[in-house]
Parts: sequence; C-alpha cells; structure tokens
Amino acid sequence: MSEWWRGAVIYQIYPRSFRDLNGDGVGDLAGVIEKLDHVARLGVDAIWLSPVFASPMKDFGYDVSDYRQIDPLFGDLARFDALLDKAHKLGLKVIIDQVWSHTSDQHAWFKESAASRDNPRADWYVWADPKPDGSPPNNWQATFGGPSWTWSPARRQYYLHNFLPTQPDLNYWTPAVQDEILDIARFWLDRGVDGFRLDVINYIFHDRLLRDNPPAERPRPPAVAMLYQRHIHDRSQPEALAFLKRLRALVDSYDARMTVGEIGDEDPLARQREYAEPPDRLHTAYAFHFLDARRASPELFISAVEAWRGAAGWPSWSLGNHDVDRFPSRLAKDDPALTRLLMAALLCLRGTIFVYQGEELGLPQGQVPFDRLKDPFAIAAYTGGAFRDGARTPMPWSAKARQAGFSDAAETWLPLDEAHRPLAADVQEGDPGSMLAFTRRLIAFRKRAMALRLGEIEAHVLGEGVLGLERRAPGERLLGVFNFNDAPAVAPIPSPAAISLALSGQERLAGGEIGLPPYGGAILALPEQAG
Repeated sequence: MSEWWRGAVIYQIYPRSFRDLNGDGVGDLAGVIEKLDHVARLGVDAIWLSPVFASPMKDFGYDVSDYRQIDPLFGDLARFDALLDKAHKLGLKVIIDQVWSHTSDQHAWFKESAASRDNPRADWYVWADPKPDGSPPNNWQATFGGPSWTWSPARRQYYLHNFLPTQPDLNYWTPAVQDEILDIARFWLDRGVDGFRLDVINYIFHDRLLRDNPPAERPRPPAVAMLYQRHIHDRSQPEALAFLKRLRALVDSYDARMTVGEIGDEDPLARQREYAEPPDRLHTAYAFHFLDARRASPELFISAVEAWRGAAGWPSWSLGNHDVDRFPSRLAKDDPALTRLLMAALLCLRGTIFVYQGEELGLPQGQVPFDRLKDPFAIAAYTGGAFRDGARTPMPWSAKARQAGFSDAAETWLPLDEAHRPLAADVQEGDPGSMLAFTRRLIAFRKRAMALRLGEIEAHVLGEGVLGLERRAPGERLLGVFNFNDAPAVAPIPSPAAISLALSGQERLAGGEIGLPPYGGAILALPEQAG
C-alpha cells in the first residue's frame, strides 16, 4: 500500500479566504478549482481543505450541521467532485477536514437529542444533571471562554461543549455515534478523498464520571478561564485510541488513504506521539509545538526532534494554520530573512510538512479593525490584535486588481490587508528572488532528496544561535545549518562539504567552517562515510 504521505508537503487551503469566484465576498470551491494550478506549481503533494460542509458558520465551518452536504456558500457536491477530479489530474491528493468531536446545535441529531430524554438520539450528546444548587455538573471550562456546560430548558439538563455553546459535543460512549461517524468517513472515502484531517481528535471522549479538572499552576492570570485548569478529564481519554483503531481499519481498507490528527494538550508532543503510534492509530499527527511558539530558536526545533527520538510513528509539522497568528509575524517578527530561514528549517524536518496558504508568499499577520472581526474567540479575547482573523484575511493574487484578485465584491467577509498587495502572487511570480520562488526551490529540493523526505534526523546546536539538522538516507547525507542570530555567525561543519542550497547566497565555506550572514543558512551535502 502506498504511503505517499510520509515526507510529503501538504498545502492547507482555508476556502473562505482563498478565492471568491461568484462575487459574494466569500471564497468558494470554484475559486479553489481555479487556483489549484498555483498549488500544483509549488510542488506540494496534497491539499488539506478546511471545512466546506453545511454549517450555520458560528465557527466558520467547524460547526457542522450536515456532514454529507457541501454548504451552498461554497458550492455543492458536484462542485466538490470537480475539485477532486482536477486535483487528482494535477497529481494532488485531497485531504478533507472532519470535525467529529462536536456538531452544530443546528444539526438534526442535536435537535432530536435536545427534545427529550427518551428519543432515539437522546444519548448522542453529552447530557448531565445539574448539581443540587442548579450549577453545572463540574468545573470544566470551554476553550472559547466560560463553562463547558449550557442549560437546556427542554431536557432540564446541561449539555457539554468544549468550544462555543453552539457546538455541542458528541457522546462517543454511545456505540451508535461511533458507527455513524465511521459511515460518514466511508461516504467521503467512496467519493474519492485521499484522507482526513481530524479536528481536535483527542477531544472525542470525556471522563464518564465527570470528575472535576484539577487546577493548573500559572505565573500570571491567563486570557481565558480554561487555562486555569489541567484538562485531564475532558480530553485525551484512553477510549479514544480504541475508536481510532476502528477508524484506521476502515481507512486502510481503501488504497493509499491516510489520517492526520490535530492534537491539543498540555504536553502536545507526547500526546502527538501517542496518537500516531503504529500500527493501528493515526497515520500521523501534529501538535501545537510550533503553532503556540512566540520565539524562534534552535532549541524550539531541537525539542521537536528529541520528543520523537526512537518513536515508531510518523510526525507532522507546521509553523502556522488558520488558528494562530501568521508565523512571519509571530515567529519571524516580520523579517523576510528570518521567515525564509524558518521555512527552510521546517522543510528539513523529518515528518509530513504542512504549509498554510499565503506562507509561500511570506504574508505577515493581517490587520483587521475591531469592528470587522468575525472570529468569536478573537472578539471575546480582544487585546488589540486580530488573532485568528489576522491569519484568515483574503489571499492576494493580483496586486493591481480589485480586492487584490481575491474577489470582485465591494466588500469581502474579512477585509483585505492592503499591506499584502505588494506580496501578491502575480508580483512574486516572475521574481527569482521572491519568497514564492524560494518556497518552490525548497519543496523541489525536498522532493529530490530521499534524506529529507524519509531519512533519519539528528538535531544539534552548532554554536550560539545556530541550528544543525542532519538528515541521512542510504547514499545521501545532508546537513541544514541555520543562523537564528541577527548578526553573522560561524559554525563548525564536517569536511568536505558542498552547498546544495543557500538561503541568501552569502553563505561561505572555509575548511571545516561555514560563515553565515544574519538569519542565513544552507543545506550542505556531506560524504556519506564522514564522521
């Protein structure tokens, strides 16, 4: 069976902000189809398509009201099939986002479940009686703020939601729920998708006894109440792994399909490793190790590599996605040279690599005024920045076009950041020194190099602020050297060595050393037998 996903580069598309072809100010599937050629020219292996399913859009598609239908905002099933067909003709696999931890409160299942305590789906969601004083059954706190419980007058019970009150949690202790989710997976696999990105998949089970979470030690008050506690009872329960075994068996019954899980927990790397343990869990998983980081350093990369030392499973890595500030601002402090260094270091890691739309253009965090914010979390936790909405602003395709080529609408769902116009794809397309050209070269180099795609890895500090990532495969040995300093640095390297790819062109070899400009780096070819 093909394991195409090992070492692959997968491009995440957030459809609302990718390309609007019908002029309503919101991206759609037709727009994705139009721009698939751009994605294919990057050299990536697959796309991850964020949710396009029927939804009231309280959390912009991560609140699904029908798992088997495309929301009319994006198109329909015929348009989805057309996207799948074009992607496959371009040599791109298609991974779709599946939000199986919870549904929308507008889903027919929840409406039935909430109607009474004795209907056929009464136990499809997590219901609990109040305490004697009428308060929620325990102290669990939701990710988007406030208690994880909302009162239902019809049932005279509370229901659980780890996110918004409009996103009730499914009850995986009910066998029929698991069976139905597997039927949904089968529906999309039969349609031809190549795999699933599984949203917060470690949230699918809860502690059946509903025990309180213990407090967490915090040096200062956090922005949201859920960070005051350790989430040991409302996520990452061992029963989730048994469900993943059932899912893995189903997915593996199809040829060349895969699953990648989003894992969020207080020890994300350990949980990531647990959920990707072969042979019968997820094919791979990613954690928020880089996504939560606020400072770029060699140690950030070394800790990721060390956490996976000796693991039998396969990791995935990304620097950004639709849920965090864009990495050129968050980690690179809007410095183009450091942005390139981080992209190069990412593509030297062992694992499957995810690149979020716009990262190939080096887009910084978008600026969105408060009165144009859409994300409920960004609004509730507002401290002056756009947070998730800043990573979701429209993709700039053409610098001189209306809305930078994203849409012909007078107003788009989130405003275009005018600072993104000079970085538009058409501006960078013909520039060999652009971030777009650089990203293409990196991806092409990774695809050619067996050591980068599938080889073993060692990570070292080669001097103060200098990272070394050594990759080895039969017949090939490479060393990525990256200077995280804003000043020149010299690092010791094995000799002889040759520069296979340079970040700036100013990197210089001299005997057993390499001279690196500020935020410079190179990928070096080393003799296989060298020590």
